[in-house]
This record gives sequence, C-alpha cells and structure tokens, in this order.
Amino acid sequence: MVRSFFEYAGSDPARVAVVHTDGRQVTYGEMRDDANRLSNFLWDRGLASGDVVACLLPNSYQLMAVVRGAAQLPLHLTPVNWHLTAPEIAYILRDSGAKVLFTADPFVERAEEAAAEAGLPAGAVVALALAPEGGAARLTGPVGAASAAIPRDRAAGNRMLYTSGTTGRPKGVRRPLRGVVPDEATGSAVARARRYGVDHEDGVFLGLAPMYHASPLAYADQALDVGHRVVLLERWNRERVLEAIAEHGVTWLYLVPLMMQELVALPEDERAALRVGSIRSIVHTAAPCPPHVKRAMIDWLGPVLVELYGGTEGSATVITSEEWLTHVGSVGRALPHVSLRILDEDRREVPVGEVGTVYFRNEEMSFAYLGDPAKTAASRLDGHVTLGDLGRLDEDGYLYLSDRAADLIISGGVNIYPAEIEHALLELPGVTDACVVGRPDEKWGESVHAVVVADRPGTEEEMAAALGAELRSRIAGYKIPRSWAFAEELPRSSAGKLLRREIRESVADDRADAPHLGQDAGPVL
Repeated sequence: MVRSFFEYAGSDPARVAVVHTDGRQVTYGEMRDDANRLSNFLWDRGLASGDVVACLLPNSYQLMAVVRGAAQLPLHLTPVNWHLTAPEIAYILRDSGAKVLFTADPFVERAEEAAAEAGLPAGAVVALALAPEGGAARLTGPVGAASAAIPRDRAAGNRMLYTSGTTGRPKGVRRPLRGVVPDEATGSAVARARRYGVDHEDGVFLGLAPMYHASPLAYADQALDVGHRVVLLERWNRERVLEAIAEHGVTWLYLVPLMMQELVALPEDERAALRVGSIRSIVHTAAPCPPHVKRAMIDWLGPVLVELYGGTEGSATVITSEEWLTHVGSVGRALPHVSLRILDEDRREVPVGEVGTVYFRNEEMSFAYLGDPAKTAASRLDGHVTLGDLGRLDEDGYLYLSDRAADLIISGGVNIYPAEIEHALLELPGVTDACVVGRPDEKWGESVHAVVVADRPGTEEEMAAALGAELRSRIAGYKIPRSWAFAEELPRSSAGKLLRREIRESVADDRADAPHLGQDAGPVL
C-alpha cells in the first residue's frame, strides 16, 4: 500500500484521524467524506482550476477538513492569519484573487467586513460551526449538505501562503499546480517523515501552533498521509501541552524556540516527573534556537530534536540532534534535493568559513511571489533563492546562520550580528527574552542597542551595567550594547518570530532615554 490519507480512509475507515480541540474524535472515513463534501461544494460554487480559496479559521477539525477538500482539487488554498485586521485580510483576499473565504466564530464579522472591502460578492464568506448544536455534525450549512461522493476532476492542489510581512506588505508564495492525482502528490510524505524520524505508523502528532503558518499546517497535514492521529490544541499553553502529551501518547510535535525556552524553564525535578517518554521527534524551525536551550532539551528528552532551516519559500537544510552535538549552533546540511551557496555582495562564492548571503535551490519547491516579478527576480540567482539570511559553511558542509542581512549592524565599518549578542544575553541569569538592533549613532553610524526582558534586582541603569559586565566574559567588547531598554515583553508574531522592525523603529524615534555604557563599548577599528 502506498501510504496516503485516502488509502487509510479506504482500508481502515475507523482509524482516528483528528482529535478536535474539544476532544471529539473524527475517523479517517468520516474525514474523507467531509473532504469530498468540501470539494463538491467548491465545484458547485463555480470555481475552476487555478482559482484560490482562502480560510480564516482557528486550529480545528474544520480547518483540516478544508485543507483536505481543497488539496484534492486543482486549486490554491490560502490560510489567513486570524490576528489580522479586516483591512489586512482584505488586502490578502484582493491580492490572492480568492473566490471563497471559509471562516467560523468568532471571526465571521471581521471576515465579512474584509470580503466587502475586497469587493467579493455576497455569499463569498462561508461560515462553519466549530461546535455544532448536538455535537453530531462536523460540517454545517450548505457545505454539510453537499455530496460525499468522490468529486469530479480530482487533481492535486497547492497551498499559497503569504510571507509574514515583517519587512513590508506580505506576498503570496505561489507554487505551480502539479497536474497529478492527490495520492501521487503525497508520495514524498513518507520520505519527509523518515527525515524527521516520524515514519512510524502508530504516530500521534500534537498540533499546538497556529496553523495559518506554513510549518504547523504542513506537519499536521503530512501526519495524515502517514496514518497518524492529529491531536489539536487551540493555542500554545505549556501546561496544556504537557497534559496532552501524557494523555494521548504524543510521538511527535512541532515547536519554535520560544516554546522550548518555556519548557526548559521548568525546574529540573518537575521536568523529570513529567510523562513525556512517548516523544520520538520534535521538529523545530522559525527562528534561531539559543544553543543552551537546545542542549537542555536534548539533555532532558534525548536526541529527538530535528531542526530545519528555510521559510515559506521552501526548506534548505536539516540537522539531527546527534549531528548538532558535534556541530553546535549549526542548522544543518543541505537536503538531498537542495543546492546551497554562500555569496558575497557581488554574488561570488565565498571561501569556506566566511560569512555571506545564503542562497539555496529546492528542486521540489519552485515558486514565484504573486504579482511581484521584481521581488521574485531580486531573490534569485541561477535558480537559487535567498531569504535574506547571512551565514557560513564549515568544512563538513554544515550551515551556521549569522543573521538576516536586514538586521546586520554596521558600527564604525565593523559587521555586528545581533543574534550572537542575543544568544549571549539569554544565557545570563534572569534574562528571559532579548532583542538587539542598530541605533543611529553620529560617531559610529550605528551602535548596538539591546531591549531586554529580565527579572533582576536594581534600577535600569544598574541592570544595564551588570548585564554589560557579565557579557564581557562571553563576547568581544565591541559587541557589548552601548544602550539598553527594559520591557515586560517583546513584540512577537504568533509564530514566535521577533518583530525586530517594530523595535528598530521605536529606537530610531527615541534616542535619549536608554541607559548607556561607556564609550569603550564602541567597535574595534
């Protein structure tokens, strides 16, 4: 048997596919019927090959059913971040050309406002009840009334996600439709599962991150193609996650570094008492993970962490825990189908060990930025794409990220990488979060500024002096922040990504109030 969602639905229809956020279980057979209903509903609405369907849905069975229903038709599916305002949602609807928007309470009013602003016709917003009265129906209204028969013209669709927009207006990452049947399109799911160490057939995946993001949705959907049970939580909550792992025997999950920081913050004796022995793999991406956090996770759970580097545009590298322990700080080597290059400002290859812009070509994932050929062209070189990250390769071909090119601080002509300073800060007692940015400086061009979340005694000036002194044993003097600010929390996206631009903009507008260190903290020229 070729493992795929539809094969399991046919051979083992009573197998549990999804455990909804309220504990209701849905089988593979039931989910297949609902996927067919959604597909037939979309054809009945007059959609055609290449059209776009959008969804504004929380983590839910209904979201996963929409994904499955759209995936077996030659359509593009665009999940929308439900934190966005109506005008922001309207922009995505207009830009993508979406014909239908699936939603649910409590987003219906915002969805309808956005659809009207985007010029969608009446009825384009389709509301699905997450908890239907009586609890029996899984899909409601005209979708629930659609035929459960196999839809006509089945062909594999594709997701069209929008970049996070942390550096400007979000752009749709559009991949071509492949023109193959759905089961053939999922043929690489087992190979990917093997790469993450989750190709076991008795798997249980825990979906806890917002599934309008690329990775959380992709892993939950892939889990169904290898016959796994997907347990859904509405959102990240450390205590609820640990309870779910014990209750359901979770074998794998997806985390971002911020979540791992919360987990290892638990006292060691508490961690030792938790029932987490079922975990066989934790996949993590989205942001650089401080080495001390990753090492603590491995010490606690064993070598179960698998890190991937890439973005909405595609994956580039992978590294297992065993590899990472001998290449600390690396994000791995190129995937088998990926070509990796490190280039200087003139787009020439740099020697091993030197920092440059990271370019990669993923042969399985061609794409273009929707409606923006200039951005598409600017990101390419001989078929290779860059996400704007800086990094270096070692002699063994392992990639180490330095920072994003846009985040680089150039102080007195010296390149300073914020991520290195942030990792050093996060190793200091009482520091729970940190962001380092460049601050306009008349003498140096830019100086290093740190915004820190810390639970330490003393005034802000005293804390700044103490942190600066402690950093001197960890990083070079010219990297020590010259100015400091302290906050209760830092702005982050729902995927855990630091919204560095917001901090940089606030620093540019406010140059006088932060505590300063002495002038010797400037660059070494």
